Amino acid sequence: MSYTKRITLFLTMLFCALTSIQAQKVTEQPVRLAVAGLTHGHVYLILGRQEKSDLKLVGIYEPNRELALRYAKKYHFDPNIIYDDLNKMLDAVKPEAVAAFGSILEHKSVVEACAPRGVHVMVEKPLATTAEDAKRMQLLAQKYHIYLLTNYETSWYPTNTKSYQLVNDSNFVGKVRKVVFHDGHRGPKEIGCNQEFLDWLTDPVKNGGGAIVDFGCYGANLMTYLKQGQKPVSVTAVTRHFKPDIYPRVDDDATVIINYPDAQCIIQASWNWPFGRKDMEIYGETGYVIAENKNTMRRKNAKTGVEQITQVTSKEVAVYEEPFSYFFGVIKGKIKMTEYDLYSVENNVMVVRILDAARESAKTGKTVMLTK
Repeated sequence: MSYTKRITLFLTMLFCALTSIQAQKVTEQPVRLAVAGLTHGHVYLILGRQEKSDLKLVGIYEPNRELALRYAKKYHFDPNIIYDDLNKMLDAVKPEAVAAFGSILEHKSVVEACAPRGVHVMVEKPLATTAEDAKRMQLLAQKYHIYLLTNYETSWYPTNTKSYQLVNDSNFVGKVRKVVFHDGHRGPKEIGCNQEFLDWLTDPVKNGGGAIVDFGCYGANLMTYLKQGQKPVSVTAVTRHFKPDIYPRVDDDATVIINYPDAQCIIQASWNWPFGRKDMEIYGETGYVIAENKNTMRRKNAKTGVEQITQVTSKEVAVYEEPFSYFFGVIKGKIKMTEYDLYSVENNVMVVRILDAARESAKTGKTVMLTK
């Protein structure tokens, strides 16, 4: 090859490389994100990650000006991006996505405002306070072609993703017969939740209930994921009120039994436990899997007859260990959710249907059939 041809080839390759890099930069522009509400105690998850290059915080909606200014000072965002009207904020800053950190009741109004504007939404768990609201939100998301995700801490757990693989991909436990969830802590007031959070978290309308909603949703979400969206046959629930002086308006302990044609799920949700826990036990015909926490798993099946205790990491199962990278990946088209993924709207409409039935069962003392 002649010198001239070599130079021409080199310049062509260089041009292609630079063009590819430039194209990559264009596709990796930060997501223009706004926050709707600051009263949820977990809002620090988004306000505390502004230094990351995948987002640009462009707006804050919060009617409580004092609260908004307090967070502006703490997390160093410009007070000029604070609005007390959600619609005005959306029209002024034109975000690509909104993270909702108000009460669960407010989730519907956020989606009603965002969906017609083509703005994607992530809410904190659960999706809604009633199945009626959840279904309306789903229909709006479908009509306006937006992503509507629900965030749970347990969606970030490598052990939960690994458990799904052992149940549905490798058939490690055989046919699943029983799954038991323990989710709870000492109580939101006892662990130090701020007053703005407590005001709606302990309100039967704004939160939809007490521990039965706050912690019952975790097991319903994971069970729907494990069962790949299968609809339960019935739900039976019992709630208790062990601390009426602290939580006068809502339950603080719940046991929920969800029956499927071939399996049973038991959810124990509590604001009364001496220590916080979020764990899952899966029992099948030939083995079991116990996800003790985010990384520790115990498993045993008939093939080996020996219990293994392993540490599962995000490198092994390729799970996102925080929600916003996942949310942005979905928006950018890097992640394709399946219908009953933990974050998906289909999964979380089912979760709210289960919670609706659980509340009704606890109130009436009767098993509720999910026939429709």
